[in-house]
Amino acid sequence: MEKADIGLIGLAVMGQNLVLNMADNGFNVIVYNRSVQKVDDFLAGEAQGKSIIGAKEIKAFCDSLASPRKIMLMVKAGEVVDSFIEQLLPHLDEGDVIIDGGNSLYSDTQRRTTSCEAKGILFLGVGVSGGEEGARFGPSIMPGGNKKAWGLVKHIFQAIAAKVDGDVCCQWVGEGGAGHYVKMVHNGIEYGDMQLICEAFHLLREVLQLEVSELAEIFSEWNNGDLNSYLIEITADILKVEENGEWLGDKVLDTAGQKGTGKWTGINALEMGVPLTLIGEAVFARYLSSLKETRVTASKVFSAPTYDVDIDKAVFIDAVRDALFASKIISYTQGFMLMKEAASQLGWKLAYGDIALMWRGGCIIRSQFLGDIKVAYENNPELDNLLLDRYFQNAIVKAQRGWRDAIATAVQAGVPVPAMSSGLAFYDGFRTEKLPANLLQAQRDYFGAHTYERTDKPRGEFFHSDWKKLATSSDA
Repeated sequence: MEKADIGLIGLAVMGQNLVLNMADNGFNVIVYNRSVQKVDDFLAGEAQGKSIIGAKEIKAFCDSLASPRKIMLMVKAGEVVDSFIEQLLPHLDEGDVIIDGGNSLYSDTQRRTTSCEAKGILFLGVGVSGGEEGARFGPSIMPGGNKKAWGLVKHIFQAIAAKVDGDVCCQWVGEGGAGHYVKMVHNGIEYGDMQLICEAFHLLREVLQLEVSELAEIFSEWNNGDLNSYLIEITADILKVEENGEWLGDKVLDTAGQKGTGKWTGINALEMGVPLTLIGEAVFARYLSSLKETRVTASKVFSAPTYDVDIDKAVFIDAVRDALFASKIISYTQGFMLMKEAASQLGWKLAYGDIALMWRGGCIIRSQFLGDIKVAYENNPELDNLLLDRYFQNAIVKAQRGWRDAIATAVQAGVPVPAMSSGLAFYDGFRTEKLPANLLQAQRDYFGAHTYERTDKPRGEFFHSDWKKLATSSDA
């Protein structure tokens, strides 16, 4: 077999499926894994008969690659990535490429890009989304890092990526950690989408006391409209699965896991000064779900509020649909706000329409909705905020009555909807000309002499008042 076009290290589910995808698209691939047995099992299993070979040690792995070498790491984020980079460096030549395809923190990618460049090695931090199926048949790929390296691997990644209406869901994102940053925000939005769907499910089931089979029909119907998406589709499928005549989901423990990328998104939003409220609530909802034993105890102490209101079933279903759609708009709005601020602070030139396009296929948040975001940025590449695009303006105004009604009912019925209600609070704050932050700033000036700006003076001039003295003199 001739020298390999690309090598991949890390044969967990995603790694194996990406390798099979590459082989199916005509590339020769060499693989390596810390556990040699995993290499042997893979070659004797699904990789058998394909243009895939294995290596049992790093030097042989590197020697089997065509120059310039292209090596993709699909390993756990953090120290493991740095460890493999150090193992690879002695066997690489100037101009070779290392690609981190895991869920690495973007700041680590920034550091690795700079460090590798100093050694003559080109580094890419590539976000890959789509799970097992996406990796096998076409993921969304978000490359960032060294621009020269992108030119060397573009043909491979665009060949294996998802395609939607002839467009490839893999485009250059930007330098440094831009690719992993966009993937981080993608994952944060994914947290928001999943939480919103769960809240819609919970509302319909608790308030209307619907059977799960009817809920499956509702989600299937929603998937035919502007909520059409992978997550709505799989929710409808999940709601159809029974075991011994009962919905299997009721046997799944209600404690949600996470791998940390949603948390990173929330932390970064605080660092960037962006109100990423809905995604933050989605992360906190997972934390709350983990308090299972405490919640069981609390459920025996606190009862749900008395709620005896006649509800029109069809009207309420539509209201919940509107609440889900409007909240989804807010979640994506906040995500794009965060990327815009990051681009400003870190000097990236992000193409927001291309990002929406990359998310349209292959990834977990793929949806019809992303096409509308793509159009919004095509119409106005300098769009300051998605809510100021005419389509999203009209959509949220149309949906807001149902959004408010659904949340009001949730509050009265004692059904938690943290993401939906957080989204509505953000919208109401966003559309309000004068917020009570004037009182907040006066409080800060009162106890800490932090000063304030005045509405009757030019911006940038700051004032301090002795509020206690002024209040005393006013009493007199």
